[in-house]
Amino acid sequence: MPKKFAELIRLDYSNEKYLNDISASEYYGFPLQPIIDAEQVLLSMDKKSAAYFSMEYGLAPSVYHTFKTANPINKNNVLSEHEVFSNMKDMDYYHVLPVKKILDLPIYSGGLGVLAGDTLKSTADLQLSLAAIGILWNKGYFHQKFWFKAGGQVPEALAWDPNSYPGLVPLKPKVNITLSGQKLYLRLWKYYVYSNNLKHALPLILLDANLPENPEFFRDLTDQLYKSTNNWIKIAQRMILGIGGIKALEALGYSINQYHLNEGHAALAITEKAKKEPIEELKKIFAFTCHTPVEAGHDRFDLQELEAALEKENTEIVKKFGRDERHPHIANFTMLALNTCEKVNGVAQKHGEVMRLQFPKYQEQIKSITNGVHTFTWISQPIRELLHKYKPQIGDFENDPTLLKNVQNLKSNIKFREDLWSAHLQNKKGLSEFLKFWFFHEKVFTLAWARRLALYKRPGMLLQDVNRLLDIAQKVGPLQIIIAGKAHPADTPASLHMDEILEKITTLSGERKFIRICFLENYDTYFAKILTSSVDVWLNNPLPPFEASGTSGMKAIVNGVVQFSTLDGWVVEAADKNIGKIFGYVPKPNEIGGENNLRLEEDAQELYKGLEELALQYYLTLVGKQTITESQWIDMMVNCISESGYFNTHRMVAEYNTNIWGL
Repeated sequence: MPKKFAELIRLDYSNEKYLNDISASEYYGFPLQPIIDAEQVLLSMDKKSAAYFSMEYGLAPSVYHTFKTANPINKNNVLSEHEVFSNMKDMDYYHVLPVKKILDLPIYSGGLGVLAGDTLKSTADLQLSLAAIGILWNKGYFHQKFWFKAGGQVPEALAWDPNSYPGLVPLKPKVNITLSGQKLYLRLWKYYVYSNNLKHALPLILLDANLPENPEFFRDLTDQLYKSTNNWIKIAQRMILGIGGIKALEALGYSINQYHLNEGHAALAITEKAKKEPIEELKKIFAFTCHTPVEAGHDRFDLQELEAALEKENTEIVKKFGRDERHPHIANFTMLALNTCEKVNGVAQKHGEVMRLQFPKYQEQIKSITNGVHTFTWISQPIRELLHKYKPQIGDFENDPTLLKNVQNLKSNIKFREDLWSAHLQNKKGLSEFLKFWFFHEKVFTLAWARRLALYKRPGMLLQDVNRLLDIAQKVGPLQIIIAGKAHPADTPASLHMDEILEKITTLSGERKFIRICFLENYDTYFAKILTSSVDVWLNNPLPPFEASGTSGMKAIVNGVVQFSTLDGWVVEAADKNIGKIFGYVPKPNEIGGENNLRLEEDAQELYKGLEELALQYYLTLVGKQTITESQWIDMMVNCISESGYFNTHRMVAEYNTNIWGL
């Protein structure tokens, strides 16, 4: 049976160790039949299937659906020895965080990838037939180390072993593309994504240039995600995803009815399909989701550079449909996608508005489908158990997370409110144990800022005025602060911003009685699961309107964590739902503004005012000055969980299917 199954999924079992984890009924400890069913549907001409292209996927296998293996796991595939930069330097020197988990499949950098991973999981939950296309990044994104002597981020190459990663298997078929007049050979790998109930699955196909038949400078092309040493490498990576992805689907014999581009990185997929089919027909079966209003987020390349890398047929399509509106000698992959995809969407209602302002000629075409998160990945065990206890009143949320909206009906239920507060304190107790060497305590007001470090996200705003922060802690009650995130190694302004943050943390070294602050290295989905479920407040302060959606706060509201946010991204749609506090600059209607005018001073003052009010409200509940029944804090927690009934990928994928895929 294993070899028959191996032939179905096209497994390369020349190394028989892969068969050690496949039996007649199990695949790496998970049921085998869902994979067989998924493959048969994808191969069938009678049933509709979609293909989903993304440069990165964050699947969170360290915290959700972890595969088992009978084979030894390379030590590089285990997460351990995690350091902290804090205002308690002795603790940083003598202690590391107690982490021993499988390394998250390192093929993502941040929110875009985690969104793609959550999308696949909800697609499997909804029993839809889809094949995902990505790249096997042999050195991941990068390994973040802090330079403790002077402060700052030191990026290091990540070492991991695809050959011993549980659930990841090489395939027999190889494909090739023509890059700068030479053949580039690509190995294919598969990793299966299962539904929450393990009854359904879908394949993620990953392309890998690290083959002996390729010259060394070709083999390195799939080393590092978003490697930006030069434009030729960036173009080559996008060719691998788009052109190589189309060839991979063909080599596997999958019958695809709809192609979905998650960002413009894969736009060259259209140029490959256009070699055999007219663009006007392809427009009907290609869809494009844009994830950013930020200029740097749109791929642009000099047409001469592009022409030197691409085959002539592909180049002609780009010249015809993908020229930048302001610079005709530049290829703009967002424009290429807008001109060749019939269906286009932004990732929040606000982002749809901003896109229509940025691309006015495409106003009718651009719709909005608000992002979400995969509820079952991000919900903590104490909150899941709490909701299960009240399942008769909520409904079968474990099958349909949109039913969490019914938590609103429990707002006046005193026992539910008590149980919710108790579950939250249980989560905080776990966080306090995790950070015990840094003296964290579950009865202290705790907030977190954790996401990709980019200037428009304004990561240092909380520490803009450390004296004001200290004043709040002395007046209202102590504060515990957690910060985490990576700045792209090539983003010098963001890296300098990080240096400033670490310097500010150091200035608070003598104030740990009032403020304990930790910056965690190498923020990933494992740490995201811990933080989004166990802090009191999730801080989100991007400069509006440059956060297309943002999903970290959505992970937090699943767990009843109160939001403290500027009015941007998904928060615009929940601003009147009392899920926390909104502060800061709001652009005028039909105004985008400039992403370089960060408005740090004015918004920081509002941040401190709001933070003081939130801390006061929290401590009123904690010390019993507001009873559980009258607690405004618990009102907000209930509202958060209720709103998570909308801000999830179950609802989002259902919208994609209704409006785009038609599966």
